[in-house]
Amino acid sequence: MFPSTLAIPAILLLTLILVLSTNILFPKRHKDGQNQPQGPPPLPIIGNLHMLGKRPHRSLRSLAQKYGPIMSLKLGQVPAIVVSSPEAAVQFLKTHDTVFATRPKIRAADPFSKGANKGVVFAEYGPYWRHVRKLCTIHLLSASRVEMFAPLRKEEVGVTVKSLERAAAAREVVDISEMVGELIENIIYRMVLGRAKDDRFNLKGLIKEAMSLVGAFNLADYVPWLGVFDLQGLTRKLKRNNKALEDVLDKIVMEHENTSKGQNLQHHNDFIHILLSLMHQPVDLQDDQDHVIDKANIKAILSDMVGGATDTSIVVIEWALSELLRHPRVMKNLQNELQNVVGMTRMVEESDLAKLSYLDMVIKETLRLYPVAPLLVPRESMEDVTINGCYIRKKTRVIVNVWAIGRDPKVWSENAHMFHPERFVDSNIDVRGHDFQLLPFGSGRRGCPGMNLGMTSVKFVLAQLVHCFSWELPYGMSPSDLDMNEEFGLSIPRAKHLLAVPTYRLHT
Repeated sequence: MFPSTLAIPAILLLTLILVLSTNILFPKRHKDGQNQPQGPPPLPIIGNLHMLGKRPHRSLRSLAQKYGPIMSLKLGQVPAIVVSSPEAAVQFLKTHDTVFATRPKIRAADPFSKGANKGVVFAEYGPYWRHVRKLCTIHLLSASRVEMFAPLRKEEVGVTVKSLERAAAAREVVDISEMVGELIENIIYRMVLGRAKDDRFNLKGLIKEAMSLVGAFNLADYVPWLGVFDLQGLTRKLKRNNKALEDVLDKIVMEHENTSKGQNLQHHNDFIHILLSLMHQPVDLQDDQDHVIDKANIKAILSDMVGGATDTSIVVIEWALSELLRHPRVMKNLQNELQNVVGMTRMVEESDLAKLSYLDMVIKETLRLYPVAPLLVPRESMEDVTINGCYIRKKTRVIVNVWAIGRDPKVWSENAHMFHPERFVDSNIDVRGHDFQLLPFGSGRRGCPGMNLGMTSVKFVLAQLVHCFSWELPYGMSPSDLDMNEEFGLSIPRAKHLLAVPTYRLHT
């Protein structure tokens, strides 16, 4: 029976007494006398959780400035390391990548991935995960597959541009956040499911709720014995969302199976048909077992693809346009490049993107200041390891604060907080995980496999919106008035929607 709220403080008090007594009578000793990384002293039970605040990426940067780029924390009962410099990131994501290649178990990840080793993002490291990642990389996210969907992206962007033309003619205020969100969702859902909308299902709403639950702070992940109480109600919400999401995906996959009977599935282009064509095909992973994907894998992969691809692309475009509105000089430079490369009589084609070097710099600068996942997706050590003379135990959670690295004045000079795309002129720094001062997509074995798809969508949409339209802030706002606060979750979207008034630019 669920205990009354009056019983909970008594349980906390008893646990506090036990923890304090244990620490006094049996103090912990580090292996072979080795030192742990420095960090703030933890409180009993909650450790350093009280120090994270509402925007942990900012709080952790402040703590790292005092305790160093490899900082030790106790998140409830979970030992953790926070990495806050490029040099430290190299150690964890490259030199010792195999040690930190797995994910910690969190309560929201299991239902979202339909069980252990079923999806890509949150699955534990091992042969099955390698098989699923390889399958996604080759069959869903390869360069040729991304290029295959170019006509679909062009069609959806064209619809959005026509809608914005009408808004421009009427001098309407456009909710850019909502507009970009709907555009990216339509592109992703058509790629994954073969259609953008289906009024029978609230799949978009369920995916958004699932992503919100995965990104939510769940106390039970850090103080496991509190899980039975479900104090935040997250377990109930997770179970309800998981059941509804699985029911919808079951119906969608079944419909794809029924429409494909007697046909060659390779002729169907959406992700579900591609995955169905690969189902039950064994792959030898050199571990004395053959692995296949089944419907559970397919549903987990679909959840990962839709959830990850939509949120991240939307956030990058939203922040890029925000900074362009705040910096008219940069907006003008980008429009001049587009005018010189594309001309003013047609829209941007994806074949133009490779020639737009200033656009690349604008997007790199956006990802530096607003990385897709400010703390990446956490990793976990699979064995004891010593890094820079510091002993790190097995099962330690590793958090890489790429938001802090991207704003470090020691790395990016004293103007690190400023939006200045020209810092990338004559620079070979890229976002693909080889340059550890810029890691928006992570690095190593757990780097984002969908980076190529995401970057193509972001570049194409942003180029189109800036080329076809001039933008100004509404209601007489000046650039300095624009609210640039963020919310924290798996990503960091704007706290308030971005609003602007478009003016059509092309001579068509």
